[in-house]
Amino acid sequence: MNSILALGRYLFAIPMLIFGVFHFMNAGGMAEMAPLPGGVFWIYLTGAALILAAISIIIKKHDRLACFLLGIMLLIFALSIHLGGAIDGDQASTTNFLKDVALAGGAFAYGLLASPEE
Repeated sequence: MNSILALGRYLFAIPMLIFGVFHFMNAGGMAEMAPLPGGVFWIYLTGAALILAAISIIIKKHDRLACFLLGIMLLIFALSIHLGGAIDGDQASTTNFLKDVALAGGAFAYGLLASPEE
């Protein structure tokens, strides 16, 4: 069971790391989706948060906290960026809304399973 949880940890963290890198590679293109002024700043900040959360999960250092904060961030993304389009019937927005909700659930679940800090 521990080897399955370890595999799951990597399968969850690596996409977060890649999503974070994408935020730095395409900050200008993503900036228009930011629901707050200063779009590029928020894209870089969330990219850094995704990368740091992934590293924390991979090295198992403060991973419970990282997962809790990551889950909150993903729910904020779902509600502030994708929900409006999903309600309007846009399939891409609905897909992204559901993806972020599912990933938030995964972050919370992993956070509960992670060993407490020693």
